Amino acid sequence: MSHNTFGQLFRVTTWGESHGPAIGCVVDGCPPGIPITEAEIQGFLERRKPGQSRFTTQRREPDTVRILSGVFHDEAGRLVTTGTPIALVIDNVDQRSKDYSEVKDKFRPGHADYTYWEKYGIRDYRGGGRSSARETAMRVAAGAVARKVIPGVTVRAALVQIGPHKIDRSRWSWDEVDRNPFFAPDPGIVPVWERYLDGIRKAGSSVGAIIEVVAQGVPVGWGAPIYGKLDQDIASAMMSINAVKGVEIGAGMGAAELTGEDNADEIRMGNDGQPLFLSNHAGGILGGISSGQPVVCRFAVKPTSSILQPRRTIDVHGNETDIVTKGRHDPCVGIRAVPVGEAMMAITLADHFLRHRAQTGR
Repeated sequence: MSHNTFGQLFRVTTWGESHGPAIGCVVDGCPPGIPITEAEIQGFLERRKPGQSRFTTQRREPDTVRILSGVFHDEAGRLVTTGTPIALVIDNVDQRSKDYSEVKDKFRPGHADYTYWEKYGIRDYRGGGRSSARETAMRVAAGAVARKVIPGVTVRAALVQIGPHKIDRSRWSWDEVDRNPFFAPDPGIVPVWERYLDGIRKAGSSVGAIIEVVAQGVPVGWGAPIYGKLDQDIASAMMSINAVKGVEIGAGMGAAELTGEDNADEIRMGNDGQPLFLSNHAGGILGGISSGQPVVCRFAVKPTSSILQPRRTIDVHGNETDIVTKGRHDPCVGIRAVPVGEAMMAITLADHFLRHRAQTGR
């Protein structure tokens, strides 16, 4: 893994800045002969793009993806992967760089401004440049390709908490996720979140959230017991998403409150002759290797650092000053992180599927 590349056999390299002419990625290691179209990729990007509700940034980006390489028409006329690098690009069309002119010499608290400046001695202050969540659009595009590599595996995510307000898990319905602007699996929480976020937005503030990602259909055996743990790489993938400050697998932090009897996922033989787990505190991963149960991950996204409330900071010359961040920002950036979490899970699973196949031949 390098600074801009994720994965070992299925590798994704992203490039571009928030206010540059375009953003893009290169997907390398994708097997040949897999049917893929721009329309398929676009479907996933539509779920992530900004400006879809009053609860996300009003930047208007169509996020139209183009495939530049790595595909060709087969004998049946289908567009399929060729086994060569797949280059994807999205043009930026709604940049407002002037929104950031007042903060070009100031470090925005909570952002990467200070650390970028100290590390590189230069930074693109327009929307955060490379550190912007705009980069995650390319992860979603790459995730669409990854899903094609792991047929039979379903990757879905949902928002389960905004601020202090949690969903009622007894009302969980995957069908509800795409019926509301929050990707909420509980229809009853939607009006609660709407009222809460309207207040947050009008106050010029922001709030954090928790996303749950579930992969079903993952067979037994993906991952490795020591430095190639499946849960290790999932955690790394989720932590690489902008603004993520915590990741847990299965029971996660809650496992600290359980006894050994409660935490152990007991096993019986099912009617189909296959092992049947009586619970899933392990989140579908035992000893770094998938168990055949659903792989369950949750990650916490911090409040958007760009808020309208004045905050204390310093500038590049070491002077103390105050800052108010203008521009178009998400009152809860965690909402648009839902499809990004799905994409990173799909990319990680595609990589581990290819690694498993390479080592075992299965």
